[in-house]
Amino acid sequence: MESMKLVVAMAAWLALLAGCATGPASEITNPFAVLFQGSKAEQALAAGVKEFEEGEYADATKSLQSSLDLGLARAADGAKAHKYLAFIYCVSGRPRPCQDEFRAALEINPSMELEPSETGHPIWGPAFRSAKARK
Repeated sequence: MESMKLVVAMAAWLALLAGCATGPASEITNPFAVLFQGSKAEQALAAGVKEFEEGEYADATKSLQSSLDLGLARAADGAKAHKYLAFIYCVSGRPRPCQDEFRAALEINPSMELEPSETGHPIWGPAFRSAKARK
C-alpha cells in the first residue's frame, strides 16, 4: 500500500514538472523566430521538399498538396510544389499525373527549367521536356 502511494505521488510530481516545462514562456525560445518562419503554406512546401529528398514520397505528396491548398504566395513556390509532385509521380510509375503536374508548373511559370542536376534524370527529364514541348 505504501508503494502505491509512492508511485502516485511520483506520478503527480512528474506531471507537475511537465506542466512547468510546457508553459507559454518555454514555447517561444526566440520571439523573433515567428517573423522568419514563413506561412503555413511555405512551411508545408519546405516539409514536402525535405520529405521528398528523404524518399518519403507519401508524406511529401501530402505536404506538397497541402502547400498548394493553403495558397502559396509566390508563383515560383507554386511551380516548385507542382514540380516536386511531378517528380514523385514520375518515379512512382504514374506518367499521366507526372505530365499533369509538369503542365501545372509550366502554367504558373512558362519559362521554368529544371535544375542542371534534375535535367538528366532518366524518368522525369524526358517527361518535363515533353510537357514543355506541348506549351
